[in-house]
Amino acid sequence: MANDTKTKIINAALKLFSEKGYNGTNVRELSNELGLVKSALYKHYESKEAVWEALADSMEAYYSERFGSENNLPPIPDSTDELFNMTVNMVTFTVNDEKIRMTRKLLMTEQFRDRRASDLATKHFLMGTRQIFRHIFAGMIEKGLLKNDDPDMLALEYTAPITVLIHLCDREPKNIPEALSQIEAFCKHFIKTHKAD
Repeated sequence: MANDTKTKIINAALKLFSEKGYNGTNVRELSNELGLVKSALYKHYESKEAVWEALADSMEAYYSERFGSENNLPPIPDSTDELFNMTVNMVTFTVNDEKIRMTRKLLMTEQFRDRRASDLATKHFLMGTRQIFRHIFAGMIEKGLLKNDDPDMLALEYTAPITVLIHLCDREPKNIPEALSQIEAFCKHFIKTHKAD
């Protein structure tokens, strides 16, 4: 029961922090969102900062399990078609998953207030995804599927435009179909350019 309440608190915090920001949300609002009194919330977390830290831990685990991370690397594709399909599945997940969208919004706004939010934004918007694809491209080069090139530069070249288009989806939801179409076209272009002869 206590774990259920903690999960509800974390989910409510994600919703409110992503809508109003960390500083824009007080403990009373968080308690009201859950139908609790403040003292009941404090039985589970001693402060709003403790809620924030638990939320960050929870979303790190959620993202790693479903998307991947440097500690949960995906298998190396056996073909460029597999690379394309894997990328489209990853993008579709990150664009459509409500928790991931709220987390991205929260990190975008809080990265200038909080060091952990800044580190997580860097990790998830650039470095973490780049590390995943550096691993993928190094393996694909070794398998002879991609031309011999610097896997780190390939990962940067691949992930940066996709990340920009994902952020466009967050800002302009009406443009999601067009952005997803552009991502697919970019992936096909990248594969055509870097596929081994």
